[in-house]
Amino acid sequence: MTHLRDLLFDLNTLLPILNHYLHLLSAVVWIGGLAFLVLAVTPGLRAAVPGEFVKPICDTFYKQYRKVVGVLLVVILFTGGLNLHYVGQLMHLHTGEGLSGNARYLTIFFIKLTLVLGIVTLYLYTVIFRIDPTGEEDADEREAHITEPIPFQKTGLLVGLLIILCAAAMKHLHL
Repeated sequence: MTHLRDLLFDLNTLLPILNHYLHLLSAVVWIGGLAFLVLAVTPGLRAAVPGEFVKPICDTFYKQYRKVVGVLLVVILFTGGLNLHYVGQLMHLHTGEGLSGNARYLTIFFIKLTLVLGIVTLYLYTVIFRIDPTGEEDADEREAHITEPIPFQKTGLLVGLLIILCAAAMKHLHL
């Protein structure tokens, strides 16, 4: 019981844990929501409703999801920066060198950061350049709206899964 009390009252231990938890929770909600859209909502709608209704229904789901992701994006960027700070402190404590002394960790970190910037770009693209159907689309454009009603949803999911892979690698490279 003493160890639990020490953990709960040692802010130098508790704050990094809570920060990392919030970072992971935000990433899971973001990528999990995207996976749900790609793997369940879009295929389910294609099977259950006429093609012309797939995009409007997906847009309804995506409109709500977009609001959540906007908040998650801020949380992920803020907590990610704090995580980097805490990992640097931990590395310095264990090795005497900070982040600059671990080239493998930094390599994976920069790959992850590049992927994060890519997925953020895809998200912002779908928010800023959202294209609503006008009814004047040709058959190919209508088919594209049915196949992938939310632009880049599959690409976003793949990039998100690669980000999680990088995070897993980073977890084991900083000790």
